[in-house]
Amino acid sequence: MKKRNIVLYFLLFFVITVFIKWLISNPKEEYILLAKEKSTGLSLEQKTSENEKKVPEKISYSFDVKPILSDKCYACHGPDAGTREAGLRFDTEDGAYVPLGENNDRYAVIPGDVENSEMMKRIFAKDVHKLMPPTHSNLSLNDYEKKILKKWIKDGAKWNTHWAFKAPEKSEVPEVKDKKWANNEVDHFILKKLESEGLTPSVIATKEKLIRRISFDLTGLPPTLEEINDFTTDTSPNAFEKIIDRLLASDAYGERMALDWMEVARYADTHGYQDDLERTMWPWRDWVISAFNKNLPYNQFVKWQLAGDQIDNASLEQIVASGFNRNHKITQEGGVIDEEYRVEYVMDRTNTTSKAFMGLTMECARCHDHKYDPISQKEFYGMYSFFNQLNEKGRMEYGETPEPSITLDQKMVKEKLPFISMPDSIPKVKLMVMKDEKGIRENRLLNRGLYDAPGEKVPYILPEKVLPFSDQYTEDRLGLAKWFFDDKNPLTARVMVNRLWQQMFGAGIVTTADDFGNQGALPTHPELLDWLAVTFKEEGWDIKGILKKIALSATYQQDSKITPKLLEKDPKNELLARAPRYKLAAEAIRDNALAVSGLLVKKIGGPSVKPYQPPGLWAETASGQGLTRYIEDTGEGLHRRSLYTFWKRTVPPPSMLTFDAASRDFCSVQRQKTSTPLQALVLMNDPQLIEASIAMAIQVLKKEAFDEKQKIEVLFRKITSRYPDEIELNKLSQYLNEQRERYIKNDTEITERLQINTLDIPEDIQPIELRAYTALVSLLFNLDETITKS
Repeated sequence: MKKRNIVLYFLLFFVITVFIKWLISNPKEEYILLAKEKSTGLSLEQKTSENEKKVPEKISYSFDVKPILSDKCYACHGPDAGTREAGLRFDTEDGAYVPLGENNDRYAVIPGDVENSEMMKRIFAKDVHKLMPPTHSNLSLNDYEKKILKKWIKDGAKWNTHWAFKAPEKSEVPEVKDKKWANNEVDHFILKKLESEGLTPSVIATKEKLIRRISFDLTGLPPTLEEINDFTTDTSPNAFEKIIDRLLASDAYGERMALDWMEVARYADTHGYQDDLERTMWPWRDWVISAFNKNLPYNQFVKWQLAGDQIDNASLEQIVASGFNRNHKITQEGGVIDEEYRVEYVMDRTNTTSKAFMGLTMECARCHDHKYDPISQKEFYGMYSFFNQLNEKGRMEYGETPEPSITLDQKMVKEKLPFISMPDSIPKVKLMVMKDEKGIRENRLLNRGLYDAPGEKVPYILPEKVLPFSDQYTEDRLGLAKWFFDDKNPLTARVMVNRLWQQMFGAGIVTTADDFGNQGALPTHPELLDWLAVTFKEEGWDIKGILKKIALSATYQQDSKITPKLLEKDPKNELLARAPRYKLAAEAIRDNALAVSGLLVKKIGGPSVKPYQPPGLWAETASGQGLTRYIEDTGEGLHRRSLYTFWKRTVPPPSMLTFDAASRDFCSVQRQKTSTPLQALVLMNDPQLIEASIAMAIQVLKKEAFDEKQKIEVLFRKITSRYPDEIELNKLSQYLNEQRERYIKNDTEITERLQINTLDIPEDIQPIELRAYTALVSLLFNLDETITKS
């Protein structure tokens, strides 16, 4: 074990050393620019704001003024009464107009009167003792921000509702100068902003890059060589549209979409908490895959999950869909207080629903009124009430399936639920679902959020600033679903199209996909977001339709090359003058290796599987009667798509966590994007990737008619979706020879490496050749180009 650790540390040191040497010998312009930025003490964004940004002709309180007040003034003049000074607050309109001073004869903001507004006197003060923000706060306003506040007051200091709480309106598609570039309406909104910033969009990416990009975005899998060849030789004007249609119609599309939804729904194969016993929820996952593949309209998709059991004459499928609400953690620990944990389950359902469909942090109102958003504690428990009428226990017994539940047998599945992939070896399964028993408990506000501190009774209400919950809605989850899809609800459509945009571009138009509230990010293209939201509703909540519209845009099809000008002007690529670059999802990295090596088992649905995992991991972390032994599958279970990997909540698949997968303890609508040395170690040492490397080496060595150049070329194309150039071919050939020489000197190392696989190695393949080509494939799997989108 120690010897293996030493080897791993050496490999890590080697990788870092090589990278540093490469960086020194290849001083890319973007690194030089970033170094300059660091040496000046000012970020590039700050320089742009100071020197180039123009004050808009029409000031928007929501988009121009409030972000400044929130960042620079709320610390002393915000919603927190404990830190508020001078009785002045800028988070409310009334608070900003209160009289100040001993004689109450001064005002921070006097609409139209710049000279006498105390805000202006303070932010432009020369005396450091009067300057605001105060120097000791380490906050300051730049010239642009001062000009914004000055013009706002001069123009009448108009306040308006937070942008996300106003129903979206479908604005006119803007006119642009370069009409030839735009493919559809999406491009007009993007190009209009680029032209206003003096930028031009990037050229269209090559066909090889386009088919790889869209394949991963819509299916999570790479294109095959045949698909690449067909697309690159298709000269018809709708060639790319045909690719999009084929991918949207594939079974893999539903699997790709289900993967994100499993994190939204906090899906796992165990209950969580200390003993973390196994649960059966995979039939619900099968339903999600099926629903996406059928393109079930989003309003029905959500309605069935929130309240499928409450629909009149609910079908078995609709009841199965309601399992969405039961994916939360459940305890079986002895000695816990039953009511305490039952309350936690209701809290989880409330928080998940809010984040998933409204993009709001309602959990902040569990103990008190929300400090930043117009959500009262009473409104929080109003939503809580919709999930509080289940006859459920806080603690389950070992081996028990928590009620309410349904039992599915082979006959039911065959006749009514054909989308469920039920193995013959499983005669029946019990699945947790929803079933209310109205009136079994009172709905009360919990003081300080404590289960044992019930307060006043609360009615079925929802955040009024979003949309009042009126008599037209029934006081149940079906009424809640109707409220979400009321045409006047400002959030539901925006939140979903924003996540679909995030799926295609790596970041949403609102980058804080989990927070559309006052402290969330402002949309980079608000008119486009609203246009997409209204279009989504008008076209029947068609998820595939929105994805196709985005994919057909010239914006999506741009090359991702970064120029010094773009890096300086738009370092975060918020303006989208190029396609984004970011690491593929953990599941896509593994599935890519399985697919190109021919190992991937394309079976849809069914129980979760247990592929390779470090031995002893569960035993080290398990306690009591929990799952302590991880028994790897054999056969097809080793090579299923990653979304089917068994997910133990207390010990999630380590390789996936290393590549930023969510833990599934709670609802998650966006992942972090990190680059760490551990990721490199996974790519070099994960048995799944080693086995895929061996499989590809065997495949190419069987091609006796191919010379070495052709073998390298086919490996490179399968893994990266493009042809290598001559320089790359020569370097890879040189590396292959180095590996041959290395293994001629060390027979033991050949044997050790080839043992990490379950494949039959043909006797006529020379071990040294197999090991050398395996090393070459492993190198290709480690390329940035392989694991990075664009």
